[in-house]
Amino acid sequence: MHEFGIAEAILAAVEKRADGRRVRRARVHAGALLRVTEPGINQAFSSISEGSVAEEARVDLVIVPVRMTCRSCGSTAVSADPFAVCAGCGGTDVDTEGGDDLVLESIQLAEASHVPGNSRGDRGNPVGPS
Repeated sequence: MHEFGIAEAILAAVEKRADGRRVRRARVHAGALLRVTEPGINQAFSSISEGSVAEEARVDLVIVPVRMTCRSCGSTAVSADPFAVCAGCGGTDVDTEGGDDLVLESIQLAEASHVPGNSRGDRGNPVGPS
């Protein structure tokens, strides 16, 4: 499964951005040519993230379409289907551009269960005159 290699790349980027903090979600843009699905990438991510800051985190996948230009009729189109045929003539001889991106857009950190201090205006322990 090629999803494991992609999941490992996502985990490395998530861990770098999280800087040791627990992660609940990651939003990733993946090109259509990578041919990944959200269920497949989440299954792989779940396996490789055990014991990491992203354990039990979910990956939200946004598929980035590929731009296709037909060599037969010159028609151009974008598609989330990497196996699409030309909409103009039905031809399969197409050049593709893009669609192989893998970008970590954002992460959602897990909330802390307890933060000491008064969360309503706590300014720490200011040093005042004694």
